[in-house]
Amino acid sequence: MTIYHGSMVVVERPEVIKSDVGRDFGPAFYTTDIREQAERWAVRRAKFARKAGEAGAKAFVSVYEFDEDSCRKSLKCLSFGGVSMPWLEMVVRCRSSLTYRHGYDLVEGKIANDNVGETVSYVVAGVMPKELALEKLKFQQINNQIAFCSDAALRTLRFVRSYEVEVKP
Repeated sequence: MTIYHGSMVVVERPEVIKSDVGRDFGPAFYTTDIREQAERWAVRRAKFARKAGEAGAKAFVSVYEFDEDSCRKSLKCLSFGGVSMPWLEMVVRCRSSLTYRHGYDLVEGKIANDNVGETVSYVVAGVMPKELALEKLKFQQINNQIAFCSDAALRTLRFVRSYEVEVKP
């Protein structure tokens, strides 16, 4: 399976990234099977950097081959088919605590983008019940993400190539 990672740099050797903010599936190397999504993410990151004073910030997409069969046979993997209560609970736990660890090598599911992220933040803050959030999220178009949460999972990736994406003002 071909997957993509959008960034401001080419990533030939991915690493599990620990962040100072909660991510949907916790510390991981995040990818997607949607090329356009990776391109949008790379451009978005570069635009933020340019606004922060990094005039030369560029956008790149790194492309990988993912040995999905090997990963699923030998590692602990979790795949959410769509927006569901278990998916929402995982995202809320991971976004609420930087120390929470779910124990999976790979997690695949929907991405809590800006619109979805706002709804999730209401759940995290205790303002919106999970059931109401799920009803609201059913009407959102939500993209996919594949989070490589361990070094063992990262070994199922093979860097293929990268390309630069134009960042328009």
